[in-house]
Amino acid sequence: MGAIFRVNIIESENLVNTLKEIKKHKFKIAATSLQTEESIYDIEYKKMAIVIGNEANGVSNEVLDISDKKMKIPMPGKTESLNAAVATGVVLYEYVRQNLK
Repeated sequence: MGAIFRVNIIESENLVNTLKEIKKHKFKIAATSLQTEESIYDIEYKKMAIVIGNEANGVSNEVLDISDKKMKIPMPGKTESLNAAVATGVVLYEYVRQNLK
């Protein structure tokens, strides 16, 4: 509760242009994708912006093309995907866990 006041949030009309601007400041871009073998646990979350796709279409190809890393949440069994909000929570938990070390 109240975390929204301690998190940097960027609203953007053009995500690709915003991500390109972020990269100019030496940030890496990590995007969720099912087309990778790299897990969210394989990523080093230092100076990293994270892009989470929606349930229906995922992250756009244009965003994936400029991303430095593509990652997925390991899913045991036959489950294909998670709700975007749940996936965001899982990825951000790993981000925070790594930065607590």
